[in-house]
Amino acid sequence: MLIAPLWLPILLSTVALFFGGFLSWMILGLHFHDWVKLPNEGPVLDTLRGESIPHGNYMVPGATSMKEMGTPEHQAKFQDGSAYVLSVFSPRNMGQNLGLTICFDLLASVCLAYLAALALKPGADFATVFRFVSTASLMTFLFAMLPHAIWFRVRIVGHVVESVAYSILVATIFAALWPKS
Repeated sequence: MLIAPLWLPILLSTVALFFGGFLSWMILGLHFHDWVKLPNEGPVLDTLRGESIPHGNYMVPGATSMKEMGTPEHQAKFQDGSAYVLSVFSPRNMGQNLGLTICFDLLASVCLAYLAALALKPGADFATVFRFVSTASLMTFLFAMLPHAIWFRVRIVGHVVESVAYSILVATIFAALWPKS
C-alpha cells in the first residue's frame, strides 16, 4: 500500500504531536525540572560573557583528541568530580524553532505512515494498527533519548511520559483512520 491514503492521519498526527508538545512543555511542565538554576549564577554568567564563547556545545574538561582524553593528566581532571557540559545558544528564534518542530512532527508522521503501510494491509483492525504504530512511534520518540540520558545524565522522566503519550496519540489516530479494504 502507498502512503497516499494516509494523508489525513499524517496531518492529524503532525498537529496532535505539535499540540501535545505544547501541552507537555507549557501546561503540564514535564520538563520544568530538566534544567535547574545554577546557584549564584551572576558571577558565572559574568565570567562566561567575558570569554566571548562562540555558540556551540562544550565539555569541561575538554580534549582536542581521543589521544589526549586517554592521558593521565586529562583523566586526573575528572577525579575531583568537576565535569560540565555547556551549551551556548544564539538568541532564540521561537518562530524558527516552532517551525522546525512542526517539520520534525511531519517527518515522523510520514515515516510512521510509510512503515505502517509496508507492514499492514488496508482493512487491518484497530488493535493491529494501534499495536504496530504505537510500538514504532515509541521507538521514534523515546529510544534516541536514552543514550543521551545515559551519557549526559539528563533527566528523562518527562521524555518517557511524553513519548508514551505521543505513541498512544499517534497510534489512535492511525488506527481510527486506517484505510478500509
